[in-house]
Amino acid sequence: MFSLEGKVAIVTGSTKGIGKSIAEEMAKAGAKVVISSRKAQACDAVLKEFEARGQEAIAIPCNVGQKEHLQALVDQTLAKWGRIDIVVCNAASNPVFGPLAKAPDEAFDKIMLTNVKSVFWLANMALPHAAEQGGGAMIIISSIGALRGSDVMGLYGTSKAAEMGLARALAVEWGAKNVRVNTIAPGLIRTDFARALWEDEERRKRREESTPLRRLGEPKDIGGVAVFLACEAAEFITGQVIVADGGTTIAP
Repeated sequence: MFSLEGKVAIVTGSTKGIGKSIAEEMAKAGAKVVISSRKAQACDAVLKEFEARGQEAIAIPCNVGQKEHLQALVDQTLAKWGRIDIVVCNAASNPVFGPLAKAPDEAFDKIMLTNVKSVFWLANMALPHAAEQGGGAMIIISSIGALRGSDVMGLYGTSKAAEMGLARALAVEWGAKNVRVNTIAPGLIRTDFARALWEDEERRKRREESTPLRRLGEPKDIGGVAVFLACEAAEFITGQVIVADGGTTIAP
């Protein structure tokens, strides 16, 4: 039930951090993986790692904020393997750190474009192909920031809440075609993207002490959840949010 043998998975933002872990774990489970991020050099470097392990993968650079890039991502995947079974929307942006009252319109537009509109675009491009072949899975990487208020990451949390709403709508629309859409809401994961939140020793210790599992998350903690949501074991799960935060959101 946990095999992805013969499946084709597109993972955006997959040259480092959570996205890379998801791509790696899906490849271990047998999937053919499309590695993608904005920089071609980074994509090629990660591709070499996959090839060295004997895993089937291709690298397609893509800026998810550009619609034509996403269409090329889908088209080149189909040209190579003729199918799309799994789509993981991981690429995200957070150019501001501070109160909403001081956030410029440009930051709002960039966050919503990268984190929400790109998912909308990619779903409409890729899910019809999954439906035509009998089903598939889309996984959107959200955040516990969508479930909690923040005085420094309000725009990011708002975009991640929008992703959850989008996932529910897509799950309803595509369910009859056996296409499942779910979100993962990670807590604080030790990645470059979240470096500002964990590199400060005092802040990190406070988070560890307030987390029931008494540690920060690692990228592999999310990679495994994504494999589960993509495989047969999760065939009756759609429109849901899987929180993977070490218990942060349930702690007193």
